[in-house]
Amino acid sequence: MITDVLLDHAALVPVALLGVALGCVLLGSTLLRSRRAGPRVLGTLAVLSLLPVVALTLVPTGTSGVDAARCTVQFSLPTLGSVELLANLALFVPPAFLGTLLSRRPLVVVTVAAAVSALIEVLQAVVPVLGRACDTTDWTMNTAGAVVGVLLAIGTRALAGRRRDDREPASRG
Repeated sequence: MITDVLLDHAALVPVALLGVALGCVLLGSTLLRSRRAGPRVLGTLAVLSLLPVVALTLVPTGTSGVDAARCTVQFSLPTLGSVELLANLALFVPPAFLGTLLSRRPLVVVTVAAAVSALIEVLQAVVPVLGRACDTTDWTMNTAGAVVGVLLAIGTRALAGRRRDDREPASRG
């Protein structure tokens, strides 16, 4: 169903990906500047950002059987017209972004995101009642999305730190 909507509006998918990235940066900048937004707020938002991941990858589709429980081994690079690839990329940007802001451990976040994506693909392969097909390209794009999220978080944190330094008066020596 989601794929059908995305295919019907394929031109909007790259725009939506850009919107997800900009939304993360704006939210992250706001949270980093706010004194009230501590680890609890970031943690809550990180958990909430996982809900679409679960909903779009592990909720049964209503179709099951041999065709649904197949695995495809392939590696495709996204293009502006590759709706599903870009959607898989966008899916992991917010959790990786928020996870990096929270933990300050970008390599751990990418590793965990790649492992979670691999686990999702394994579950799709071994639980036919989900009606989902595993695909190595999904894993690749999810992991690429995590890398994008981590890079956005690193950049956002660096810019927030630079702004903070610009506002503080120079210390006199």
